[in-house]
Amino acid sequence: MSTARSTRRGLMAASVLAASALVVTGCAGGGDPEATDDAGASENNPVTLTVATSQNEQTPNYFCGVELLQQRLEDADIGFTVELYPASQLGPDADRFPQVQAGDIDIDLQGASALSATYEPIGVVDAAYAFNDVEHAFQWIDESSEELFTGFHEATGVNIVDGWFFGNRTFTTKDVEVHGPDDLEGVPIRFPNSPIFLANAEALGVTNPVSVAVEEVYTALQQGIAVGQENPIVATRSSSYDEVLNTAILNDHNVGIHWILVSDKTYEKMSEEQTALLEETIHEIRPENRDCVDEATEEILDEYRANDAFTVVEQEDIDMDAFISQAEEFFEGYFTGENLAAYQAIRETAG
Repeated sequence: MSTARSTRRGLMAASVLAASALVVTGCAGGGDPEATDDAGASENNPVTLTVATSQNEQTPNYFCGVELLQQRLEDADIGFTVELYPASQLGPDADRFPQVQAGDIDIDLQGASALSATYEPIGVVDAAYAFNDVEHAFQWIDESSEELFTGFHEATGVNIVDGWFFGNRTFTTKDVEVHGPDDLEGVPIRFPNSPIFLANAEALGVTNPVSVAVEEVYTALQQGIAVGQENPIVATRSSSYDEVLNTAILNDHNVGIHWILVSDKTYEKMSEEQTALLEETIHEIRPENRDCVDEATEEILDEYRANDAFTVVEQEDIDMDAFISQAEEFFEGYFTGENLAAYQAIRETAG
């Protein structure tokens, strides 16, 4: 996988070689091996890691994500203290990213649409149906992300260490059943106010997208300014949008991924052992987090299905081919240059 791991491993390998040379020199000169061991142990200085996310404590990426990261890093007893700041406590995504670059926030979880404000090509991974499913997304991360992630790092000084599944983005509405793109014409659906998400709206057939800040979505739905929104089911529940809405459409138009960001400034604080543990722990949590998201999603959907006042439009009742083909045709014309090449490279990895 080409993430911070590949860049850092090269630096770490050089450090290991240098350290080995020092040990050999010390032994040859009659140095004390025990003193060398003590020096190595002392390299794990105390490090406090600040972890930020826009998600609240009720989402799986919190209780099956950053909380696990905190627990495992601190339990390893190699100098880590981890402080968690959920629910945009340190500011919205756009305000937090410069803090990540500066090393003031050590780890952040953000979506590609937010990151594209700083490095535009990364936004292509949030294009509707860019990935077939979460397995495709993870395979792309592990095998084909090097060029895009390297470009992001070179432009920002921030490393994308890995990605955790946030859930498949779906539509939820008030009394509007959607079986294909034509059913979305004229329907006021809330989309995040970013170029790639507004492009998704057009690609999916939404002719009347409503862009309000996330803090205003619930009120907009209550007042009928929007009669629907799109989010993973777990986010729809954690934000209580399903108190207002009563129809879930399982069209899965976007594989939601939260990218785990760590800047070069933060890597400079850590020893080789601490760096390795951080990256390995983030990667090991990924499948656990995905299972947690899937389980939580199905529990919520089962509640909806059991509720006579709620309608679930199942995927077999949706013209998925129409959604997918329309989106792909749209983005082949929407993207240009480097962005188009990145989008096409992702689609070429689809099975």
